[in-house]
Amino acid sequence: MNTGQKTEYTGYGMSQIYLSLGTNLGDRPANLQKALSGLQSGVAFTAVSAVYETEPWGVADQPAFLNICAAGTTALTPFELLQVCKSVETQVGRRPTYKWGPRLIDIDILFYDDLILDEDTLIIPHPFVEERAFVLAPLADIAPDFVHPQTGETVVQMLAQVYTTAVHRLSRQPLLLEVGD
Repeated sequence: MNTGQKTEYTGYGMSQIYLSLGTNLGDRPANLQKALSGLQSGVAFTAVSAVYETEPWGVADQPAFLNICAAGTTALTPFELLQVCKSVETQVGRRPTYKWGPRLIDIDILFYDDLILDEDTLIIPHPFVEERAFVLAPLADIAPDFVHPQTGETVVQMLAQVYTTAVHRLSRQPLLLEVGD
């Protein structure tokens, strides 16, 4: 997937971002809601997808996931946004586990404008996004025409190429964002 290209982050103004959120432990809808609320400290959300229930990816012997995607704008740098995501995961109750294992919450930065970044601690676009129906289905709800900066394909084009039988929309209604007073 990596083309070797690297786009420099300039840090000027607001950036358009797309996040993926998933949970398969505890009160799954509440975990998603808490994560969205916590992320509002650094993200102004513009859209949230419907909720999807999906089979696990990578490690099959675990409970089903609830997945959503969210679009928003931020003035945070990609690395600051990553820190906010990790902090919110901890606040919701995520604890270290094995790769692709069960979790209370997982928040991934899918896209940050058209940035291509490949650092030790952060890769944007998120690796494997074009292979993951559990990401592409909810992302198609909110950004069907977004173009992957490395593959040149839209979200809908990528979704048409993956196996979606294990992805089930639970609700056409997105989760409501809680706005603080």
